[in-house]
Amino acid sequence: MTEMVYGTVPVRSGDPVLPRWWRTIDKWSMSCILLLFVIGLLLGLAASPPLAARNGLEPFHYVTRQAIFGGLALVIMLLISMMSPVAVRRLAVIGFLISFIAVIFLPFFGTDFGKGAMRWYSLGFVSFQPSEFLKPGFVVLAAWLMAAGLEIGGPPGRLYSFILASFIVILLALQPDFGQAALILFSWGVMYFVAGAPMTILVILAGAVTFAGTFAYSSSEHFARRIDGFLSADVDPTTQLGYATNAIREGGFFGVGVGEGQVKWSLPDAHTDFIIAVAAEEYGLILVLVVIALYAIIVSRSLFRLIRERDPFIRLAGTGLACAFGVQAMINMGVAVRLLPAKGMTLPFVSYGGSSLIAGGIALGMLLAMTRSRPQGEIGDILLRRGR
Repeated sequence: MTEMVYGTVPVRSGDPVLPRWWRTIDKWSMSCILLLFVIGLLLGLAASPPLAARNGLEPFHYVTRQAIFGGLALVIMLLISMMSPVAVRRLAVIGFLISFIAVIFLPFFGTDFGKGAMRWYSLGFVSFQPSEFLKPGFVVLAAWLMAAGLEIGGPPGRLYSFILASFIVILLALQPDFGQAALILFSWGVMYFVAGAPMTILVILAGAVTFAGTFAYSSSEHFARRIDGFLSADVDPTTQLGYATNAIREGGFFGVGVGEGQVKWSLPDAHTDFIIAVAAEEYGLILVLVVIALYAIIVSRSLFRLIRERDPFIRLAGTGLACAFGVQAMINMGVAVRLLPAKGMTLPFVSYGGSSLIAGGIALGMLLAMTRSRPQGEIGDILLRRGR
């Protein structure tokens, strides 16, 4: 269909995979991702030894595991980034089906590790969170459905994707995991908007989300406790938010010095959900701004490259992946500085966690694959050529 509208573009055949990949990949985004991983290891060296000591493990046990999972995530990311959009779509559909089934069976075979939310499967030597793998698969699948709906005589893809998103959000809310549910809904909303959604539908959707939030507040003690803590004028200094707030205040502009921070001895999630508090205390505002800039570069460069993309599926899938990645980082850092209620969400490619790192590698590999340069010409150039 695309070729019928815009005309075919010659593709150079016989080009080796690696040179073609290196020539077409977004090197700026890939470099920023590698820097985020290095910063994650650096912060892990600071944040994880106290946890290892409390659990009777070697001082760098968690750092070693982060390096192993992170290295595996980088390999997966690079391999997926070499795939074609069609191959990425097939991988996403298979991954989505597996993780979707895993989420359905969480209430029966999952565990909460004492945190009050049934989100993990424990295999003894390792645990994983299926909702982390569900996100990239859902984004690509929803983009495929929406793109199919844009074709003449195509199925009602946007309706199907909305039904699927609603079912997933309900499943995640029952765990409860309102953070991941909100991220799934946000990703779908962004793609729906890019696909040409009427503003009326988006306003109705915003109203429905507000109603659902009100209902969750009145019916879920877990949700209400987090909202009340966020809205409270006073922060309990013995809570995670209290420790994080104090650490950020103590860090100032340049930090208290490498290894001199104290928050890692008090925060149980200093190496995961509140890793940015460790960065702010020991390295100061400077490192926090660097981290924010790296996320901003990845998201903005991806979106600018996707603007030039002619294929609606690639444009929608890439936009959803980029926005989900950026918003997850915003939520994590927003919680740490008390701009948002606690969500229990990791900082992508920085926080410790095997599921988070590997799922992040899959998502970023898909994003890099979608944003690769393709011999298709600019949309504006093609339209101008057709108008002559």
